[in-house]
Amino acid sequence: MEKIMLWPGVAPHTEDCGDQEQPGIYPFPVAGSRGAVVVCPGGAYSHKAMHEGDPICEMLNRAGISAFRLDYRVAPCRHDTPLTDAGRAIRLVRSMGYEKVGILGFSAGGNLCCCASVLYDGGDPDSDDPVERLSSRPDVFVPCYAVVSLLHFSHLGSTRNLLGEDCEDLALRSRYSAEVHVTHDTPPAFIWHTADDTCVDVRNSLMLASALHECGVEYEMHIYPHGPHGMGLATDDPVVSAWSRDCQSFLIRHGFA
Repeated sequence: MEKIMLWPGVAPHTEDCGDQEQPGIYPFPVAGSRGAVVVCPGGAYSHKAMHEGDPICEMLNRAGISAFRLDYRVAPCRHDTPLTDAGRAIRLVRSMGYEKVGILGFSAGGNLCCCASVLYDGGDPDSDDPVERLSSRPDVFVPCYAVVSLLHFSHLGSTRNLLGEDCEDLALRSRYSAEVHVTHDTPPAFIWHTADDTCVDVRNSLMLASALHECGVEYEMHIYPHGPHGMGLATDDPVVSAWSRDCQSFLIRHGFA
């Protein structure tokens, strides 16, 4: 499978990323699908967990939905670098002609998914790059056991890897805490978590749902009573594995198939 580079030349922030590969997307297209989803594997902003990548794209394909696995940059890249990659991926997929573009992410990839869904922009109409003229606002977002907040109940490893020496900077921690930035224009969400997740506190998802509720944003949330962090499709758990079927239904209702 050939990787599609996000930028035709050198990506922004490359000078801060050492010898890390240029960011891109791996395509899992479905002929005739109206929508596509950008999939962000987790990995504490230090790596990407592969069981939260290709298998998720294939699950979306089974519902008639195109998917693109995002190879976003992680530590030593800091601050806005992953968010810049996610926003560009949404624009790039939108430029391919899909009617709807969503974003889905796990754990720290869920933080990226949430941040892309509240820190978007409408595009730059004066840009020489036609992709940059398009909006980076996703039509829906799907945070899966996500690190929603870097302010409360946060995951220390993700915070340190994203912010580096600035991990105690409250302004930066607030910037990457999605619950702070939810507005009436935030896209609809499908949220899931397990109540006894010992790695990323379930209150991350509960805070996000509360913020969406306060702003009148549509959301669907599933909190399963048991299950460890990092379950992915959770194929070995007949209770938690239901999330993928419900997520497919959510996306179909929103016009992605």
